[in-house]
Amino acid sequence: MIHIPIDSSITTLVDLLEYRATHQPQQTAYTFLADGITEDSSLTYRELHQKAQAIAAYLQSQKAYQERVLLLYPPGLDFAAAFFGCLYAGAVAVPAYPPRPNQSISRLQAIAANAQAKIALTTQAVLAHVQPQLQEFADLRSLQWQATDNLDCNCDWQRVKVSSDTLAFLQYTSGSTSTPKGVMISHANLLHNSSLIYQSFQHSPNSRGVIWLPAYHDMGLIGGVLQPLYGGFPVFLMPPMIFLQKPFYWLQAISRYQATTSGGPNFAYDLCVRKITPEQRATLDLSSWEVAFNGAEPVRAETMEQFATLFAPCGFRREAFYPCYGMAETTLIIAGGDKNALPIVEKVEENALKQHQVIPSNNHLDSQNLVSCGQTLSNLQVVIVNPETLTQCSPNEVGEIWVSGASVAQGYWNNPQATKEYFQAYLTDSQQGPFLRTGDLGFLHQGELFVTGRLKDLIIIRGRNYYPHDIELTVAQAHPSLRLGGGAAFTIERQDGARLVIVQEVERQYLRHLNVAEVVGKIRQAVLQQHELQIHTVALIKTATLPKTSSGKIQRYACREQFLAQKLEILPSLEQSQSVNHLLSA
Repeated sequence: MIHIPIDSSITTLVDLLEYRATHQPQQTAYTFLADGITEDSSLTYRELHQKAQAIAAYLQSQKAYQERVLLLYPPGLDFAAAFFGCLYAGAVAVPAYPPRPNQSISRLQAIAANAQAKIALTTQAVLAHVQPQLQEFADLRSLQWQATDNLDCNCDWQRVKVSSDTLAFLQYTSGSTSTPKGVMISHANLLHNSSLIYQSFQHSPNSRGVIWLPAYHDMGLIGGVLQPLYGGFPVFLMPPMIFLQKPFYWLQAISRYQATTSGGPNFAYDLCVRKITPEQRATLDLSSWEVAFNGAEPVRAETMEQFATLFAPCGFRREAFYPCYGMAETTLIIAGGDKNALPIVEKVEENALKQHQVIPSNNHLDSQNLVSCGQTLSNLQVVIVNPETLTQCSPNEVGEIWVSGASVAQGYWNNPQATKEYFQAYLTDSQQGPFLRTGDLGFLHQGELFVTGRLKDLIIIRGRNYYPHDIELTVAQAHPSLRLGGGAAFTIERQDGARLVIVQEVERQYLRHLNVAEVVGKIRQAVLQQHELQIHTVALIKTATLPKTSSGKIQRYACREQFLAQKLEILPSLEQSQSVNHLLSA
């Protein structure tokens, strides 16, 4: 039995931080590597507790109990202090990414409106950048803005009633800009899921973490900020952009601090394979790395093999790879493997899988490698369900993954319809439930969970989810020649990750004199600005040639298949031709 590092009397994160501040006041909780190398700042448990108290006192002076508070922080330790400040005040934290120069803040506006936020906490630098834009957005202008890095509050914090069922924060799903959904996470959800991570990763007070994932995402917040607090071990944090620009700094930090736990989406390991030089590899010692978690997007066997082979001379062990599965709606983790075992990979027939059947294969040409995300963790239940009949699937059948247990969140904030649809599902034959419908497709094989795809075309790129219809709307509005409701966004998987493809109809009256290069440029610019995504290929097609159902719904899967088979009527253009050929030949 693995030792759980907290007292049974601890029922909230407020209790947890107070416990650490009392029993381990001088222990460093977080160290921030601002440039990926230099120790810019750090916080002990006592310092974090004191900063949280000061922010909580300010929030109490603003009568913020049970109010939603936006947290808009750049990478750094100010976020952690503000997050716990909200919890100490009994307010509901709403993490979101801070606006950056030349970037639309429409998504932030949508989150603020949906959450009915009252206050926005941030830094002086972010506040100075945001203020000129506030006049355009009523929901943001009406917020009480406060920088906490120079907070001058002489108020005394008064402990408020916070229970295990109290709402701690809203985790907004990262895909949708028009209708964002805030997952309601309670203190009980957080402590339950934190205990699952602690046990499955076999953490101890001797563990050490290195995390570059953003704190406003569930993996960065719960895995990178809350798990070290739960386990009572230190973590070294670095900005996501530093990792993306210089992935060597991530592995260098693991080597330097002899970290035991670190990870990210599959693309992170692929980036290291492609960008880290032999000279850099020669300086690394990765022998301390016990848990290299891999989640948030499809886990690729090829990527793990390449990384393990390349970094074996650095002391990296294949057994350290830890594929796992989870989502914001279950707080974080759902399934994970045996920490000391090699990841399990199954080879199945590719064509059968497209028909939702699982057939083992020995044929290298028509097969697909699937990586197990491990076993369902304790106190959670996973069933595979036919999404049409809502009955349980047979053992060799792909269906929708449904989950129940104490980590499943309370629902979506201010969205009873979506809460009922996704969080209150029942099996029609046994009436067992309620379950969370994940929207993911997969199957169970010998107790192992394999995830095969998305039920509703959700796009996953670099660990972030995007709703196709949001991207399609952005595309259609990028130029007057483009037909609204006449586009499809999807991804093509290649060796180095997912590639975003846009197929878009052009209005008939523009076809004869269309400047294709200009239109494609406008599309790329709009999607980059609105969604921070690079499009690999734009395929402009003739009017009314996009695959649709009889009721007019876009058939993204059929469009993708026609694109791959080169059956779409793509308008002639050198740029389009080169891009398509490059993608299909990759």
